[in-house]
Amino acid sequence: MTTKIAIIGGGAMATACALLLAQRSGQRVALWMRNAEFARQVQTTRENHRLLAGVSLPDSVDVTADIQRAVDGADLLVIAIPSKYLRAALTDLAGDLPRGLPVVSVIKGIEVETFLRPSEVIAEFLGHPKIVVLGGPSHAEEIARRLPASVVAASGDTDCVQQVQELFTTDRFRVYTNHDLPGVELAGALKNVVAIAAGICDGLKYGDNAKSALLTRGLVEMTRFGTQRGADSSTFSGLAGMGDLITTCNSPYGRNRFVGQRLGEGLLLSEVLAEMDAVAEGITTARSVNDMGLEYDIDMPITREVYRVLFEGRSPEQATHDLMLRPPKGE
Repeated sequence: MTTKIAIIGGGAMATACALLLAQRSGQRVALWMRNAEFARQVQTTRENHRLLAGVSLPDSVDVTADIQRAVDGADLLVIAIPSKYLRAALTDLAGDLPRGLPVVSVIKGIEVETFLRPSEVIAEFLGHPKIVVLGGPSHAEEIARRLPASVVAASGDTDCVQQVQELFTTDRFRVYTNHDLPGVELAGALKNVVAIAAGICDGLKYGDNAKSALLTRGLVEMTRFGTQRGADSSTFSGLAGMGDLITTCNSPYGRNRFVGQRLGEGLLLSEVLAEMDAVAEGITTARSVNDMGLEYDIDMPITREVYRVLFEGRSPEQATHDLMLRPPKGE
């Protein structure tokens, strides 16, 4: 029996998911992109030259800007739209997306205005479908090139998460299951903020000791925030938490780490963004998490200093100084 999977989004992760899902026999993949001209280019050249240059899409992947063509006959939806654009995109698309299908979200962020997680925004528009969140160390650039990776699929629905595990698993992509959807989703958002801090550390050439301490205390901060919001603390020591944090804070592909590095090297945020084609989710997430930390009285010192560097003009050196001179405390 053939399974059709419709992927909504035109970025690197959407394209990587199309490549991944097309590897298994019996799975048809449609990749929807908003920009009709770009979709035609990718369909013709079989390459997302803007974000995944040099990686060829198999002929079995149908790239289209026609949403009806993409979702017609679909058994599963994969939504891969950056969190800052998710609500606007679903406002336009919701009427064309079929109800009742399971949905996989590969989005890592938190909506600024509402503090909603991506799965909550999706549920608002699609009538609360069965949702699975895919998280963990999974750079699109490496997935697309079939480098080995392991991730976690999370949902409260056991049957649905096992179905997604089966559909996504390949000989190079291992999927574990998890019950803690909020935790996996929050971990994926929070690690991007720490990654900006890690990039700042790199840009300032603070060395290995400083960066290791930053990642360790960043993980504490992620866990503190997540458990206060109802997540399971063990999630943050797994693939979605520590695993994704290590990758994002060290990889040359890490967009959030890149933002931090360039800030540490002395650029303004506007200058950094002018250098980038892709979206760095940690920028808007830093605003959301900072605001939530203040509202719910969660101690978030790293996030607070990242927010100040991004939005209040604080220098990275001053932010480091303020973190290091906080009152002494127990670990």
